[in-house]
Amino acid sequence: MDRVLYGYWRSTAAYRVRIALALKGLSHDAVSINLRTGEQKGDAFRAINRQGFVPCLVDGPHSLSQSLAILEYLEEIYPAPPLIPGDAAERAHVRALAQIVACDIHPLNNLRVLKYLAGDLGLEQEGINVWARHWIESGFAVLEDAAAASGAFLAGNKLSIADICLVPQLYNARRVETDLSRFPALLDLEARLLQIPAFADAQPERQPDAVPV
Repeated sequence: MDRVLYGYWRSTAAYRVRIALALKGLSHDAVSINLRTGEQKGDAFRAINRQGFVPCLVDGPHSLSQSLAILEYLEEIYPAPPLIPGDAAERAHVRALAQIVACDIHPLNNLRVLKYLAGDLGLEQEGINVWARHWIESGFAVLEDAAAASGAFLAGNKLSIADICLVPQLYNARRVETDLSRFPALLDLEARLLQIPAFADAQPERQPDAVPV
């Protein structure tokens, strides 16, 4: 197959791309890159993605990195069903909500940052969780308001990349024991989204490389 997604079962960024590929009906081969063992730093994977991050989507001759860039690529090359609105103001709104997750929350609590906090800065696990929860809760407060004022989805009545970013981040929030009871609109939306096969099938525990935790 000409389309290959390099990812890791617990990577929330790879989780986003799995959802988008499924929503657009795009089949692909999945190759697991074990982030826990440092496989992403090896020469073999860096030859595919020089930055050494997952996800990396190889689509024919194109090797693409950074999950939001991949989502934008998929939208442009495979526009049906649309995941970004046609109206300029609506597009900006959807992108802003997606970027609250992808730019403001996720980078501050992904694996390499948490490893730095534990290793170089010597934080205990509870201190690391407090750090992660702070940034998650700060971003979720804004998203909760958006969901409460929205329609069927996070950015109105149409499914979008904002929803694709939200569900993996809620999964990640539970890993650091975030109190999600403060965000009832997000939880309600998540429950409805997980009824959609593309979201349900992309869940980390359903991936072939998932391991018991």
